[in-house]
This record gives sequence, C-alpha cells and structure tokens, in this order.
Amino acid sequence: MMKILNSKTKNFDKNLNYLLFKRRKSIKSDKVSVTNIISDVKKNGDKALIKYEKKFNRNTTIIPSATKINKLIKSLNPQVKKAIDTAYNRIYKFHSLQKFKNISYTDKFKNKLEYKYLPLESVAIYVPGSLVSYPSSVLMNAIPAIVAGVKRIVMINPGFKGNQNPAVLYAARKCKIKEIYSIGGPSAIAAVSYGTKKIKRVDKIVGPGNSYVAAAKKEVFGDVGIEGMTAGPSEITIVCDKFSNPEWAASDLIGQAEHDPQAQCILISKDKKLISKVQMEVSKQLKSIPRESVAKKSLKRNGILMYVANDSKIINIVNKIAPEHLELNVKNYKSLIPKIKNSGSICLGKYAVMAMTDYNVGSNHILPTNGSAKYSSGISVNEFYKRISYINLSKKGIESLGPSVITLANYEGLAGHAQSVKKRIRRK
Repeated sequence: MMKILNSKTKNFDKNLNYLLFKRRKSIKSDKVSVTNIISDVKKNGDKALIKYEKKFNRNTTIIPSATKINKLIKSLNPQVKKAIDTAYNRIYKFHSLQKFKNISYTDKFKNKLEYKYLPLESVAIYVPGSLVSYPSSVLMNAIPAIVAGVKRIVMINPGFKGNQNPAVLYAARKCKIKEIYSIGGPSAIAAVSYGTKKIKRVDKIVGPGNSYVAAAKKEVFGDVGIEGMTAGPSEITIVCDKFSNPEWAASDLIGQAEHDPQAQCILISKDKKLISKVQMEVSKQLKSIPRESVAKKSLKRNGILMYVANDSKIINIVNKIAPEHLELNVKNYKSLIPKIKNSGSICLGKYAVMAMTDYNVGSNHILPTNGSAKYSSGISVNEFYKRISYINLSKKGIESLGPSVITLANYEGLAGHAQSVKKRIRRK
C-alpha cells in the first residue's frame, strides 16, 4: 500500500523529489474560485451569508442564542469538559512564556529608540465544524490571542442544521469568547473581513479550514491579516531505528493518515527489518479504526517507507521534506537535533508522540505544512502582536547624524528628504 524507497538505488533522490512535488502540486491544484461568494457577501451582507448557510450547512440562524449554547454545553460529557480544562491550562501555561519584552535604547547623543509589542484589537478564529468537531482547535487559536492581550476574539464555526458542537462551544466559553457565529466557508471569511449588519469586521483571521476556506483567506488578505504560514493537509515524518517499536510507529502513521486523504505519512529507517514490520502493522491496525477508508487513501497516495543507509542522508531528507510533525523515535536523537532545521514541531524520543501534541502537551498544533516549515513557524503569541518603533531625537542627535543622512539622501536623488533634515540643523 505505502510506497517503498531505498536510498541505495540509483534513482532514489529523483523518485523522492517526484513524490513530494506530486503531492504539493495536487494540493495547489485544489485551489478553488471563491471570488463570487466573497463579492456577494461584501455587497449583500447578512442576506447573502444566510443564503450560503442554508445551501451548505442547512442552517438559518447565524447567531446562536445564549439559551441554545447553554443547553448544548450542559449536554456535554463531564469527562470531555475535564479534558478540555486540562488542555486549556497546559496550553495557556506554555504560551504565557512566549511573551515579548519591549526594547528601549538611548544612544550617546540622547536619541531614544523604542520597540513595543501591541496586541491586535480584534481577531476571528476559524474552527472547522458542520460534520466534524475540533475543540482543540479553539484552544490552539484562542489561547495565544488571549495571552497576547487581544480584546475582541470572534469564533466562526459552521454548525449543521442549526446545531454547533457542544465541546467546541465549551472550549469557546473556557476562552471567554463572547462572539460566536454559526457560519462557515468562504462566506464566513468574507463576513468577518468586511462586516455585515450583524457581524463587525476584524483585523485578522486565523485557523485551519478546507481548500475553500484557505482560498478565501488568501483572497481577502490585504483587507485583513491572515497567519503567516500554510496550514494545509497534515503531515508526519518518523525516524526510527532497530530499537523502535514497530507497533507504535505504525499507529503514529495511521493517526496522521486518518485526518485527510491528502495527509502525508513518511517513515525513515536504517533498519530494513523494522520497515517490514511497520508495513505489516499498518495493514493490521487499519482494520480497527472507524476512518479506515480515509487513512487508506492517504497512505496509498502519500505514504512512504524509506530505507536510508546513514544519519547524514536521513538529516538531508528530513530537511528537504520540512514536515509539519517530526518524530525522532531513535536512541541517538540528541545527535540529530542540531542538524535538523526544517520542521513545524519535533517530538523527541519514543514516548513523545505527535497525537499528544495535538491536544494537551502545551505546544501549538497549528503548524506549517507543504514544505513551508522551511521559512515559517506555527501559531504562537507572536501571531497576535503588531510591533511599532518609537523614535525621539535630541537636538544634538540630529545635528550629529543629520549631515550623514543629507549625504545619503542626495545620493539617492531624494532632495526633499535632505531638505527636511537640513532645516532642523542649527545654522552656524
């Protein structure tokens, strides 16, 4: 089912490059045109929004009542509430350590330079819904915004036939989100980007969604902000050795494959026997999960079992893949860490399993995919800050530094710049 590659074969690098390129190309080809929907909502507001909700989610109420929310939350299993509470506390604790310190610097001329971090005023978090529910995505999106100090956090979460998921609503309440809208898809993105009579626009939108949501976010970017990364179909790369447990490794691959047919699951090892055992375990374990058909499609399309002869080659391959999730399920993982530069998150050792990081370890699970870990990072508190420079020049400061500025400005042909400085310099 999964493709098998051997680094000792002649065309190994060519074949690997082709498989990675093929997936990236297929994801990019999933782009859809959402321009008409966005234009419709921008022009017709709530009327258009309700039209699309009826069409796609069989929903007629875009703002759930407090009574409805309370009723749904009350129906939630207490154990699920407790699990959400645990995740909230751990995610909050870790993200609270990510706060930035403002910078203040005074030079020898008594010029004062400052660099301050200010929270955004408003953000919308997109939480997938309708036939699926991800309360963990509420926490991963909202908590960094809370820690940063964002005052207005809006949740857009599609319901189905007028109902939203109780766990998602409970997670939103835990995050003290007061604005909850039962909307989804490109029309929801348009609504929070441009505003309607019922929904006030926001400054930034974050959170994962399907290809339609991703396309809509790119379309509205510039009018609102979006996160600075690609968060697409999930990915995992696992590096194993002869000491790894093949049963565990197989379950980690399946755990990622069940997300989406476009998920990418790769295992790399110097041990051929382990690769064979993992292959057998995958076939065996697939039969026991409800989302077997989804996982099978993913493993068939994008699953790779790789025999790689040495650590140096393994490191090069990992950096080339730049996976969303990386598990170093090997005895000597400490020697590999300094050389791995491209990954959204890295799980170290046999007990550090990716599935834990999706929920309550404390790190964020909204991470760069499709190779974008080469130049971007996952959601953090930094996503919800903007940074402003403050400059206070002294009389001595402009007189000392001004002549150099005048020289450069004139060299660049910007005489107006030069004059604005020259007028402030004391005439002798």
